[in-house]
Amino acid sequence: MPLDPPPQTRIPDLVGPRDRLPAFRIGERAGHKPHPPHPEQDLSARIAHAPVRMDHGAFRKMQRGKLKPEGRIDLHGMTLAQAHPVLIRFILDAHDDGKRLVLVITGKGKDRETPDPIPIRRGILRHQVPGWLHAPPLGSIVLDIREAHQRHGGGGAYYVYLRKPR
Repeated sequence: MPLDPPPQTRIPDLVGPRDRLPAFRIGERAGHKPHPPHPEQDLSARIAHAPVRMDHGAFRKMQRGKLKPEGRIDLHGMTLAQAHPVLIRFILDAHDDGKRLVLVITGKGKDRETPDPIPIRRGILRHQVPGWLHAPPLGSIVLDIREAHQRHGGGGAYYVYLRKPR
């Protein structure tokens, strides 16, 4: 016994006639957003212009080099693979010990005289450490990051202000 094909039902048009849509261009109402910061933008300027999240009195003392860091670590000369776990362990231990201000020395980096078509940033560790400090697991305990005063290393070091231990 052959099956009868199902009756053809008309599917209603979900879109009306074309003349109902006004003429438009894709993206014409979108706001023009500024481009994200270029990786070559001065790192010192980005950190200096970040909002202050720590106590303003301590911040002023720290900026003048009057606040003494309670701990310090020197990552200068390490590779990225060596420095990352060492930094994580140091920050977690400092927070567990109740320290609030620590100094992380990265070094300023060296100029490379390689004629590569792709530019290489000066101071790979210097550029990488702020990202590590804001990312998990350290992001929840790091309150603020600032470039160190000249007496504590200047552009080759960072003050890392930690949250109060709970």
